[in-house]
Amino acid sequence: MIDELAPPTTDDFLVASHVEPDGDGRYLASVPDGWQQGRGAFGGLVLGTLARAMLHAEPEADRTLRSLSAEIVGPVKPGAAEITVKALRRGNGVSSWDAWLAQNGEVLAHASAVMGKSRTTERDGTTLAAPASTTAWTEVDVIPVRPPMGPHFARMFEFRTTGPWPFSGASKPGAEGWVRLAKTVALGVPEVIGLMDAYWPAHFAMETAPRPMATVSFTLQLLADPAMLDPAEPLFCRSSAPAAHEGFVAEFRELWTARGTLVALNQQTFVIIK
Repeated sequence: MIDELAPPTTDDFLVASHVEPDGDGRYLASVPDGWQQGRGAFGGLVLGTLARAMLHAEPEADRTLRSLSAEIVGPVKPGAAEITVKALRRGNGVSSWDAWLAQNGEVLAHASAVMGKSRTTERDGTTLAAPASTTAWTEVDVIPVRPPMGPHFARMFEFRTTGPWPFSGASKPGAEGWVRLAKTVALGVPEVIGLMDAYWPAHFAMETAPRPMATVSFTLQLLADPAMLDPAEPLFCRSSAPAAHEGFVAEFRELWTARGTLVALNQQTFVIIK
């Protein structure tokens, strides 16, 4: 069992999600201790690591990641991991990639990425309304989400919730608030994936006590260049869970800048474990 007060082996997301090329579409990763969420590593870190490997494998830097679809099928433990990356197809302007993460010969996570060059911008924009909160993030208190009141990985993030609070018995599922990495690093695609996944499930708002849930599928669309984001400024996460059926919950998430720029959209399927 991990000591709740033990410091992580690294608090740097860039270091934590680092991959080392090992030839012929293979990469080596080292999952750090201290980033756990239950029995396995934080899903945002696992998927960010897979994305980093696929981005490294893509030979054309102007093919930006546009979409990521993934599943975590088993707990990824601290320690060595192997990633296999394969190009499904590289067309004139779009590349499709697959990646698998394995430990001890067992596949534990899979991701597919679509990368593409910039095309027309005449249809840029969104019909979604930007978050209506008029409270600056600097005026919202940081909440102490850390063991034993939260998962281990939460120490690596700074949360400023604007409600509803988890386990508050709210009338409907939802979560809103600011989030940024506790250790400032330049933001790239893997870091945006981590920030998108950091908040607790929207369904927690309706509960009155902690209840185990887990992500079984994850899809993200990237709608802004991470390099243009200020890593010292938090992003605003807004999530809702409009439907559930037989213990599986569909959740939608949005990630915005303080100036109302939509950074990414995300859909997750959560399973209520018990």
